[in-house]
Amino acid sequence: MSEPGKRSYRSDLRAAQARRTRGQIVAAAAELFVGNGYAATTIDAIAAAAGVSRKTVFTSVGGKAELLKLAYDQATAGDDEPVPLRERPVVKALEAEPDAARMLAGFAAMVTGIQGRIATLHVTLAGAAESDPEARTLFEHLEGQRLAAMHRPATLLSRRDALRAGLTTSMAADILWLHNDPALYHRLVHKRQWTPAQFQDWLAHALQTQLLQ
Repeated sequence: MSEPGKRSYRSDLRAAQARRTRGQIVAAAAELFVGNGYAATTIDAIAAAAGVSRKTVFTSVGGKAELLKLAYDQATAGDDEPVPLRERPVVKALEAEPDAARMLAGFAAMVTGIQGRIATLHVTLAGAAESDPEARTLFEHLEGQRLAAMHRPATLLSRRDALRAGLTTSMAADILWLHNDPALYHRLVHKRQWTPAQFQDWLAHALQTQLLQ
């Protein structure tokens, strides 16, 4: 019989290989989605770009909608670790920041980093959502998820009496959601040629001005 340690080692190797394969597939899919468009990208093309079989694409990740969602999620987080963004140290640090202006400056920095990774995928998904039902469902889910996430910082600011007079928590969440839009980053940075640093500075100032007393 095999020793338990050897079985565990082989299992770890298989898991690591599966993770690498999944990463190759997701990276290939993301590049093709952005470069060729969602509709024009086939599973066969993704498999060829990743150096795997068509079957491996489906067994490792799934179809095109699953591939795009995973690519989006990983780009948002910056890695493939199974840790929600709200549980990440950068978010925990922002929530612990007692100064509202500094909190929003940190939020702007985090958003700029995330948008730099997901803006082109977001634009691709938004375009696909106009004609593909699966893409539309995914797009609407992510938009709702983004809005729901903005209620957390808005609530923190409200509890600290940092919001300007007349601004409700719901309105503050809407303002955060509006500015935390990958399409906005895409327009200003990719289309209008702002630098990420310029976008970050503008975003921090805009949020501080519109939200705080």
